[in-house]
Amino acid sequence: MKDFISNRKIIHVDMDAFYASVEQLDNPSLRGKPIAVGGSENRGVVAAASYEARKFGVRSAISSIIAKKNCPDLIFVAPRFDRYKEISSQIQKIFYEYTDLVEPLSLDEAYLDVTINKKGNPSATILAQEIRQRIFDTVGLTASAGISVNKFIAKVASDYNKPNGQKTVNPDEVIAFLEQLAIRKFHGVGKVTTEKMYQLGIFTGLELKEKSLEFLEKHFGKSGKFYYNVVRGVHNSEVKSNRITKSVAAEHTFDNNLSSEIFMMEKLESIASSLEKRLKKHKIAGKTITLKIKYSDFTQQTRSKTMPYFVSNKALILQIISELLYQERMKNSVRLLGISLSNLNTEQKQFVVVQLKFDF
Repeated sequence: MKDFISNRKIIHVDMDAFYASVEQLDNPSLRGKPIAVGGSENRGVVAAASYEARKFGVRSAISSIIAKKNCPDLIFVAPRFDRYKEISSQIQKIFYEYTDLVEPLSLDEAYLDVTINKKGNPSATILAQEIRQRIFDTVGLTASAGISVNKFIAKVASDYNKPNGQKTVNPDEVIAFLEQLAIRKFHGVGKVTTEKMYQLGIFTGLELKEKSLEFLEKHFGKSGKFYYNVVRGVHNSEVKSNRITKSVAAEHTFDNNLSSEIFMMEKLESIASSLEKRLKKHKIAGKTITLKIKYSDFTQQTRSKTMPYFVSNKALILQIISELLYQERMKNSVRLLGISLSNLNTEQKQFVVVQLKFDF
């Protein structure tokens, strides 16, 4: 008897170094060179790195100073999100030629449920190949893909043959695939959890599978059940064609650290304006307002307040943000400020998808 039950065919498509690849596409002089999108030589954080830069340990979310230290020849490029959105839109149009069950995770990745598809092709593997080729022919960029019976395995598989490759994990291969998988490659197991699992003697999927549900819940709380299920191939999350937004945020990293709350409020007013535009464009409102503060030593703090009613107006948001800002003294000078809205009106919506059984 199999440890998992699934009759779905899920493809996870992940663009290869998307932001950096777009910059190299549009500017041939950058091709083959180590580039970082975002930040500068003296300031900021890397948003994305080309594969040439990744060889030197440059990756997203590290400081620009460390990135430049790791790769002295690194070229910094300012991000152009309008251009990334434009290409992402072209890519998503290709997805919808194959299925209406498309769940974008970001500008550069998405899940596709092709259990039933518009091409009438029973092979998810062939469909993934076609989709990747269509993307290359249309926008000139490469993509990688993972194909399997659920979103979790498809996501993990898409990393296997990057860049410009794909991997299929068939139903009869799922358990063996998960058992040999290094625990650090499990989607949803971050750096801190990986270290904790190492301390508990869990280095592979097989060793995770040997632990009881009680053991995992004792050490990992609610996440314990997730780990217990996914290592057995059980992950029933559906591909949601109308992905529900859980939060909306806007933030800014400053060229010079801020030490005065008065200056911070000036910056927060600009951030709130950007957030308000986004909220109005998508007709979103929320009850929980959160102020994000990143200090010059890179430590981070959040302060939140939940209202009894939905908010989307800049003036109301700023009123709450002002309260949160002056709630306590700053621990240090500030390099980044952000405002987010959660507990949204969109969470009241629900979408139901019916899955039908076909041969994989």
